[in-house]
Amino acid sequence: MSIQAKRELLAQTVARYRAAPPQHKHAILDEFVAATGYARTYAIRLLGQPTVPRAAPITRSRARAYGPDVVEALTVAWAAANYVCAKRLVPFLPDLVASLERHGHLTLSAEVRAHLLTLSAATADRLLRPVRERTRPRGIGTTKVGTLLKHKVPIRTFAEWDDVRPGFMEADLVAHCGTRAEGPYLSSLVLTDVATGWTECLPLLHHGYDDVIRALDQARLLLPFPLRGLDTDNGREFLNYPLLEYCAHAEITFTRGRAYRKNDQCDVEQKNGSIVRQIVGYDRFEGELAYHQLAEVYRALRLYVNVFQPSLKLVLKRRDGSRVYRRYDTTQTPLQRLLTADVLAEGARARLVALAEALDPVHVLRHLQRLQEALWRHAVAPAPATPAPTVRFALPTGVPFGTAEAAAVATLPQAHRRPRPVRRRVRGPQAGHARPDPFASEWDTIDAWLTAHPERPASALHLDQPPSAPEYPPDGPRVTTTARAGDDGRPEDDTPGGPHPVDRRGVVDGCSIICAACGARDTVSRGARGPVTAYCAVCRRERKRDQARQRMVVMRARQRGGEQPCG
Repeated sequence: MSIQAKRELLAQTVARYRAAPPQHKHAILDEFVAATGYARTYAIRLLGQPTVPRAAPITRSRARAYGPDVVEALTVAWAAANYVCAKRLVPFLPDLVASLERHGHLTLSAEVRAHLLTLSAATADRLLRPVRERTRPRGIGTTKVGTLLKHKVPIRTFAEWDDVRPGFMEADLVAHCGTRAEGPYLSSLVLTDVATGWTECLPLLHHGYDDVIRALDQARLLLPFPLRGLDTDNGREFLNYPLLEYCAHAEITFTRGRAYRKNDQCDVEQKNGSIVRQIVGYDRFEGELAYHQLAEVYRALRLYVNVFQPSLKLVLKRRDGSRVYRRYDTTQTPLQRLLTADVLAEGARARLVALAEALDPVHVLRHLQRLQEALWRHAVAPAPATPAPTVRFALPTGVPFGTAEAAAVATLPQAHRRPRPVRRRVRGPQAGHARPDPFASEWDTIDAWLTAHPERPASALHLDQPPSAPEYPPDGPRVTTTARAGDDGRPEDDTPGGPHPVDRRGVVDGCSIICAACGARDTVSRGARGPVTAYCAVCRRERKRDQARQRMVVMRARQRGGEQPCG
């Protein structure tokens, strides 16, 4: 019996139970307990207590204050702000609505505009509830702790960012490796200014310190203020001597957070999820084409996030027992906070204001969505996909483009191969030991493959493009080795061979030999020290026993003063 049925049975039984004489209440109670399964004492309490009538549902006699026109205008503004929460959206509505009306995306009456601009955050959440959709995928971490320079990089915690000016930024890497962390994949360097929330994202072709330094040079050209401080985690791509020397040369304060304390980089960690993961996603990207397309996505994203994405900033946090009280400042965009900080020159300030007024948030968002779709076509799938062309980000006509940003775009890092130290050993002429290179006709093809796929490991060459050079001759290449001389003064390979004669070079296929004594095949360890002999392991042990026995006989004969037996 369901709970609703039990309540209906209780409502019918309680009146009959109270009106019945004492001798009949026993039978009514037995019937009620058998039907509902309640305990007897609980059933007595239910039947004996007075019934409380349920409160009637509240019916509002007044009409709704916000009609469908207000909801439609709010939905358009919410979509233009990339579906941020109401606490960030509502304080930014006056500027956002004015921009949407200026570019023709909204046409509001005076009454609708007044209602839209007087909404509270709770009311906006309630009006947007039917169209809200949220998904929360998760990625995997690829940070490997570097302990070499921890004693040289000071620690800065989240509580030490009290009086800070624009230019002190937190940095972190986001790996676009999908569900597996092996092999080459792209990464994103995320830089977030602690004071204003200004965020720059730059793609990395490799997950290393040299790519991080090149991305920092790119970020310094894009930032509207000088980079004064850099706070990172304890990953190897940050804690290394080249980056430490780079920050010292550029007069950048270099600090780090505590190990396994993500709250020390809370600003950039929040941007990793709300910006990079929300726009780029959790797919795997690798290769030059995906690298250039991700750079185009970040060109559009930096304008949209820093000009049209408001954010809240914590100004006070107080704990009272088990409760924590937080107070935030007025919701502002990073550009508004930067203009309020009054640290820009007049020329830079005027350029940023003109850029914000000329940008259309709907146009930038739609272009950003097209760039997203172009990027997702480069995601690594189980089956090989057709390479997609790079879709470029283009500003509309009339939007001012700063000189620094143009220089940064012109110096966008190209795909490159990591320079590796070349160790050359000077050797004299090798007469009689050289053989023709079987891959002499293939080096141009191999070099072209390595240039086109710098992110692929060398082992993938045989899978993608197997060489067409002729195979080795049937008897295998002859690798010259030095024969080991025995204790009796004779070389070990003087014994006549078996079914496959072996001379003192005796190496077949570079890794196996044919024993000169028994004719058995045996492997040769490439990492073994010393010359390679022409005997298998069993025969080598037997020969060592015979030689030790011979030495013992010679030693005893010398001790007795007798003649030395012939070898």
